Amino acid sequence: MHTPLRGFRVLVSGAGVAGPAVAWWLARHGAEVTVVEAAPALRISGFAVDFRGPTHLGVLAAMGVLDELRAVQTHAGAMSRVDEHDREIFRLPAEFAGGELEVRRRDLSRILHEHGADRVEYLFGDRITALTETADGVRVDLARGASRTVDLVVGADGLHSGVRRLAFGPESAYVTHLGYHLAGWDLPNDLGAGPVPRQYNVPGRMASVAADQREPDRATALVVFASPRQDHDRLGLDRQKALVADAFAGLGWHVPRLLAGLRDAPELYFDAIARVRVPHWHAGRAVLLGDAAWGVTLGGMGVGAGLVGAYVLAGELALAGGDHRVALPAYERRMRAYAGRWQRGASPGRFLAPATGWGLWLRDRLLAARPVQSLLVRSTGSLATEADLPDYAARV
Repeated sequence: MHTPLRGFRVLVSGAGVAGPAVAWWLARHGAEVTVVEAAPALRISGFAVDFRGPTHLGVLAAMGVLDELRAVQTHAGAMSRVDEHDREIFRLPAEFAGGELEVRRRDLSRILHEHGADRVEYLFGDRITALTETADGVRVDLARGASRTVDLVVGADGLHSGVRRLAFGPESAYVTHLGYHLAGWDLPNDLGAGPVPRQYNVPGRMASVAADQREPDRATALVVFASPRQDHDRLGLDRQKALVADAFAGLGWHVPRLLAGLRDAPELYFDAIARVRVPHWHAGRAVLLGDAAWGVTLGGMGVGAGLVGAYVLAGELALAGGDHRVALPAYERRMRAYAGRWQRGASPGRFLAPATGWGLWLRDRLLAARPVQSLLVRSTGSLATEADLPDYAARV
């Protein structure tokens, strides 16, 4: 196999989805790749993610993971809107909510990690503390491990990217809070939840629950609520739980049971609903990928766009023989329009939890209409498709 990146040293920050994906592609092209992850192990929190269209599925097939993902797909995807008595108001089709393939984020992360573990070095429980450009690369200082010099640093470390902060500037310059937060946790399924998420709304708040298809005695709760910006660096687990409990106190439906499960949950996914806009995705030998560059929390297709971006970034580096001055601008030109399709939409928070009773009524009326549902399915599929995606294997 031709290895145009032999001897090219890359450090990737983030072992979620885009990080392991770009690490695999870079290693396949011959690069020496290390992935640094702040968490002590692969994260098990998060929600289901979906893929749709030939671009998403084509990249997964090229990586050799499509069959493995199909074996663990949720077979859910539909979403049921219910009232406080658990009576269904309307249901969104599986094709809209879950695309052509829906899997749990933790399964996706695990499969991508396992796929490259034999050729990629993983450092868990560590993080980058400083980046310094040198004559022959970039020196990377780590909180725990030894410093090292590499040819490229990839920030695939999400909405609150440490690489972006170190190489581009403070988060406040690039991340816009959209007025909502979301949280998710696992709990025992003692309320009879099925695999189709049931969603309950009041103005400014949404709660949903669904059974785990493969472990039906377990369920996953997801909440979205209007909330001012929080300082995430200072929010511990207890404070995050308290914010959620305060936001949903006094509501009916299954909310009291979900909050009881929250108290005992060992892990909580908690984040702002925010939009990332960065004027340039590369600076010297540092480059941003996925949510660190173009993220919109719950904005749709963020995971799929991250995987496509991983494919393009590694492919352009291979075409350029590791010359970052050529490859990084080419990567950004190819990905900006594609990733930008998802940033132009309305706030996901306002869609999931409209702030007023009038807004909630109007959203429900629109989403209950079959023509609107059909339009949503068609539009999301077309937005996920990129006809001009290069075949790098044929060009390298």
